[in-house]
Amino acid sequence: MHVLAAPGHQVPMESDPHNHIDPTESVDVPDTSYYRRRMAAGELLPAKKPRNGAKQPAQEPAE
Repeated sequence: MHVLAAPGHQVPMESDPHNHIDPTESVDVPDTSYYRRRMAAGELLPAKKPRNGAKQPAQEPAE
């Protein structure tokens, strides 16, 4: 599941407590009780998955 830290919160990653979830960029985390509890407490917010397949602008043909 993709989540963001709520504004004003620093939420440590379950696997590495020295690494925190950024409030400006969503991260993919496993659907575990740790992250579900953090969401229930309002420390994490659900986020949409970022688009990885951004379209490239069309290139003009060489003359």
